[in-house]
Formats: sequence, C-alpha cells, structure tokens
Amino acid sequence: MNRPHDTRGDRFGSAFGPSRELRSRVKLLPEYARAHNRALVLQTLYHAGELSRADLARETGLTRVTISDLVSELIADEIVKEKGTRESSGPGKPATLIDIDRGGHQIIGIDLSGPSRFEGAVMNLDGEVIARDTIDRPPGDDGEAGFAGMLELARRMIAASDRPILGVGIGTQGVVSADGVVLSSPNLGWQGMPLRDRTRDELDLPVIVGNDANAAVLAEYTFGGDRSDFMLIKVGRGVGAGLITGGQPLTGSRFAAGEIGHVVVGTDGGPRCVCGRDGCLEAWVNVVRLRSAIADDPASREEILRDAGARLAIGIAPIVAALDLSDIILSGPAELLDDVFIAAALETLHERTLDGVFDDITIHRTVQPDIVLHGAAVMVLAAQLGIS
Repeated sequence: MNRPHDTRGDRFGSAFGPSRELRSRVKLLPEYARAHNRALVLQTLYHAGELSRADLARETGLTRVTISDLVSELIADEIVKEKGTRESSGPGKPATLIDIDRGGHQIIGIDLSGPSRFEGAVMNLDGEVIARDTIDRPPGDDGEAGFAGMLELARRMIAASDRPILGVGIGTQGVVSADGVVLSSPNLGWQGMPLRDRTRDELDLPVIVGNDANAAVLAEYTFGGDRSDFMLIKVGRGVGAGLITGGQPLTGSRFAAGEIGHVVVGTDGGPRCVCGRDGCLEAWVNVVRLRSAIADDPASREEILRDAGARLAIGIAPIVAALDLSDIILSGPAELLDDVFIAAALETLHERTLDGVFDDITIHRTVQPDIVLHGAAVMVLAAQLGIS
C-alpha cells in the first residue's frame, strides 16, 4: 500500500470540507516554510476545487516556481492529480487543471463515546461515508477489553477500505494529551493509556487520538454556522464539552478543558459516578441513566428531563459567564435532549448568570450527523496534510 508523504510535523488547524481556517497564533519560523507552503497549496485546492498552477500562484501568493515544485511533489505522493485541461476559446495552450485526489485515499474514523457501541467508518477525503460498522461496547470498565474491541473494529474498517489509508482518527472519552495518551477515562478503564502509540504499533498506520467532545467541536466548527466562540456539549455514556474561543480550540494546560462531566452539580448528593463521587454532572445526565429512569417511570419523563437540563445549566453557568459565550450546542439523542431539556437548561442558565447580559444566549442541538466520526476525520486531515 502506498503511503502519503508524512507531514506529521507540519503546522495544522482544523480541516474538512468547506470550512473556515482556525486562526493561528504561532509565528511562522523559516524552517517550517516549506511545510507551510505545502499546506497552503493543499488547503487552497481542497476548498476551491480544480485550479491551474497559475491560479494557485495567484491564490496563494507563492511564486510559479514554488508552485510547480510543490505540485510535482504532491503528484508524486499521490495526494494531487491532474484533471485535464480547462476549456478555452482564446489563443495559447489550455491550462492543465489539478485538484486533490479526493477519492485516492481514505480515512478511518472511530468513535468510542457511545453508550452501548463503538462506531467506525471508512470515509473519503470529502467526508463521505463509504462503509461503517459497530461493535458492542465491552461491559464494565475493563480497559484491555475496551482496547481489544476498538482494535477489532479498526481492523474491520481497514479491511473494508479499498484505497490507501491516510490515517486513523479516534475520538474517545476522557482527558487526552497532545501525544495521544488517555490520561484518565473512568468509563473506559484507562489511566495513562498510550492509545495512539499502541494503536499505531498494532495497525502500522498513522493514528490521531483526541477527546470525543473536542473532535465533535472541530466538526461543528467546520460544518456548522459562521461562529467563532461556542461550546459543544456531548451527552452519551459520559458528558463532556469542546470549546472554540476566538476561532481556536481550547484544550487547556492539562488537556482537560471541557471536562465538565465530573463537576458536582448541587449539594443534594445524587447518583454515584464512575469516578467514585456522588452527584457529578455525568452521573445525573448520561444517556444510560436518563433512559433507565424514564423506562422505570414513563409518567415522570418531563420531570426527569427538566431536572437533567437544570443540572447541566448549573454545571456550565460559570463557564458561560467566564468566557462570555452566546451559543451552546448539544450533541446526543434527540429524544432526550428535546425541547423540555433545553427549556429547563435555558431557564436555569438565565437564573445563574448576570441579568440582562446573557439574555440572548441560545441552546440548540447540532444538525451534524456522525459528529465524532467526522471530527476524527478532521484531525487526520489536519495532521497528515496540514489542511486548515
């Protein structure tokens, strides 16, 4: 299998489909100039579609010699291909068009955040799902069983692919470091788990690992509305948040920004959490608990969801106030995160923030499908090709 040129050292932001560039705060150093120019060519082609070499020079501001050199390299790496000539009625030789070979490589996405199943997909570079599969989530918090299940699903997806694989993106619950170590994930039984390195060694492919909510917020930023400051809250087996502020993903010095699931909400005790404490937001609001409570007492459905929405608002009110957010996006089952849940969350949020300042805050569900899978693909595109 041909491997694409390894650009893991390149600077990158979010990428995937018709998107907006994450704003860089890093000064470009001379030694990164070629990697930067390569990424600039790729992202220009990715968003604009077929262009000539002369078009690329105009769009990027790079010289024609630089463009010619980079395009030749990218064609040799089978990332870019020539698409024929542009129709022209004028004199001179028609220009040759080039584009990213969008079907030439595929991406494997793995979502480990579901309440009962791990999900996997094979996607092309435009994010179209070519094949998908699921595997039952191992019971309990057996970390090795969880890793074995994830690995089996990834291998199924690799077997279902029919093109060279650009990389494997994994969205997982828990605190994840920049080098793909799951520092803590009680739901999966992982503590200091080198998920990226172990998976890469097993699959012999580039692997990118990120927190599931952080992956989801990248997908929302890429495909959602024109916003640069918002929080996405993912409700599944656990509860976590991803944040974009000033067009930048916020991860924190400990990689734990958005870890709202283990904030205790209220002083009335509450259900026991997997972390060992009582009354964590995740213990109140996770999908398994909500579905079980409603199944046990269907007549109390609205009361259960109102309480869950209020608990969520208690947990996020200080974040909303501290970051001056105006948009909260929810990702999770529509039958739970419904109008009752949202209305209770809004009411409580207004009660717990400065009157008159946050009156216009909105809470709504995402419309993005497979948001963690697509976010995992965003991470691979960014890391491997530097598209932003």
